[in-house]
Amino acid sequence: MKLSKKELKEFLDEKVLKYNQPHFIESDPLSIPRQFTKKEDIEIAGFLAATIAWGQRVTIINNANKLMNLMDHSPYEFVMKAKEKDLKKFEGFVHRTFNGTDAIFFIRSLQNIYKNHGGLEKAFSTKKKEDVLLNSIDNFRELFFSIPHPQRTKKHVSNPVDNSSAKRLCMYLRWMARKDKCAVDFGIWKLSPAHLMCPLDVHSGNVARKLGILKRTQNDWKAVEELTAELRKMDPNDPVKYDFALFGLGVFEKF
Repeated sequence: MKLSKKELKEFLDEKVLKYNQPHFIESDPLSIPRQFTKKEDIEIAGFLAATIAWGQRVTIINNANKLMNLMDHSPYEFVMKAKEKDLKKFEGFVHRTFNGTDAIFFIRSLQNIYKNHGGLEKAFSTKKKEDVLLNSIDNFRELFFSIPHPQRTKKHVSNPVDNSSAKRLCMYLRWMARKDKCAVDFGIWKLSPAHLMCPLDVHSGNVARKLGILKRTQNDWKAVEELTAELRKMDPNDPVKYDFALFGLGVFEKF
């Protein structure tokens, strides 16, 4: 599809308006943190939902709701008060390769982050001016695995330093940092939307290549940087709003 830069921006802006809408939330993992109003509940529910956001959307939402049930629909209170006996009920949880062992460690690590390190927003903060999001995720990952952990669980928190696209973490950070009039993303963190990187998966990658805004063939961090740089040319303050357009074109329009 060959469009001029102006036509491409107009086309994608139109798709953002179409898909950045509250009625799309119910079929999206974003519907899980939308059940809550307290900042810490939103952060924790969002983080867990984003972590298991791969596979069929219906299954993701069902399993994320199971996690909320296991946490008595009070994720922050549960994380803060959980004792070892309370974690036993997670043993049977499974979503794809994310299992009870992983879920139990996630609760333990979140408890450490909220009790000793100021919560998830602070855990993702960085003072570095360059590669803000990469450093933010790297800082978080280091803290997340700073307590004894099963080696198997490390694969569930991607690291862009190793050239992973870190799609689910980029998506989670979009939820937390972006704020607009459409009230889809939460915008409850101080992280600037200008620093966000576009979540990249098979759908958005394929659409971006067809539109000529991504040349790299692998869906890795280098591709994320390339794509986001192109999106910044269209909107330097909020480049990741185009995630709605790319995702909508790929999933709903089979572009």
